[in-house]
Amino acid sequence: MTTTRNTTSISSPTPRSRTVLAVLFAGAFVMGCAEMLVVGMIDLIAEDLEVSVPDAGALLTANALGLAVGGPLLTFATTRFDRRPVLLAATTAFVVANALPALVGADYGMFLVVRVVSGAVQGLFIAAAMVTATTIVPAERAGRAMAVVIAGFATASASGVPLGTLLGQAVGWRGAFVVVVGAGLAVLILAAVVLPGVPTPRGSGAVGQARHAFATRVLAVLGVGVLTFAAMLSAITYLVPFLDRMTDVSGPAVSVYLLAYGVATAVGSIVGGRFADVDAARSLVVGAIGVTLSLVALVLLGSNPWLAAAAVVGVGLFGMATGPSIQHRVVSLAGRGAPLASSLPASAVNVGIAIGAFAGGVAIDAAGVGLAVVTAAVIGVLAITAAWATSALKPAAEASVLRFGNAGST
Repeated sequence: MTTTRNTTSISSPTPRSRTVLAVLFAGAFVMGCAEMLVVGMIDLIAEDLEVSVPDAGALLTANALGLAVGGPLLTFATTRFDRRPVLLAATTAFVVANALPALVGADYGMFLVVRVVSGAVQGLFIAAAMVTATTIVPAERAGRAMAVVIAGFATASASGVPLGTLLGQAVGWRGAFVVVVGAGLAVLILAAVVLPGVPTPRGSGAVGQARHAFATRVLAVLGVGVLTFAAMLSAITYLVPFLDRMTDVSGPAVSVYLLAYGVATAVGSIVGGRFADVDAARSLVVGAIGVTLSLVALVLLGSNPWLAAAAVVGVGLFGMATGPSIQHRVVSLAGRGAPLASSLPASAVNVGIAIGAFAGGVAIDAAGVGLAVVTAAVIGVLAITAAWATSALKPAAEASVLRFGNAGST
């Protein structure tokens, strides 16, 4: 009877749930911007800290590693706690970590450590935000709720680099991080006011959750995410030299392609939530096919600026549309391990990004930038195969999907 009342009471989104989702989106956006700001200010940071540009670029890698490894570890350590204090603690740690280089000052070594910490708490925020988002909406809208959080990061990825460039030119790189800290504080205050309590049910300890979260069926779907994003980034990481050498596009025009890709990823993450709610398994297959066909088009038609632009948009649109479906499938297949499993798709995405960038780089060293896109398409074929092979996976009988109580009423 209790379950029925909870399901009925959240049968449609409420103004309160929309407000909570807006705050979660804002938190994801601010953290995503902090991650990407470095790219737009990399030369300023390198000059100020007296390091090389590649060393400054390692600050982005440090953030990604912190998210991929530290996020799941922090989620594991805090899995018994109510999601509300976890979200508030993660946001507080994010603000403090970014305030150190901005206000206190930092040398390069300290900045690297700060970036690892910032990435780890970002991963913790993602996991806790996913659980909170899916708790306050009806089960049939879970994919769309997850998409709100994912869209926050996707929008930040699209706008973080140009925003970092503008802020860096206007107030310097430290001033840009002061802006991030201010935005983080605003999110923290709003979160303290509107976030509901989302307690972890009894009997769902960390070790028990890990058994379900790292089940073979879950790891298989995470592999689809790794391959899909590896395919995307094998090409997109080297889009600028590809456009220069294969499409004869350079200078300011390149920014238009990058902006189009960023907008496509943001749109894809939002639209993908609806498809995740309808059939997440099928959406992963369709998304992988869309990415692969777009990459093939880039290989065959990339010499035409308009067709190259359409292919780049296709990669971003179809690729990010798989984000909510990966999250939806992982949480569903993890069952009672859902709170811990919520942190794993972000790790898989970052592993895919790292593999894709490496594979594309190896291809370029071997035979030029064209081979990087060919390599991306080959990985895309592997992603299609993996998505199709995992589409029939179901949760184990004893691992029924864990749904929290109606937090929206608290």
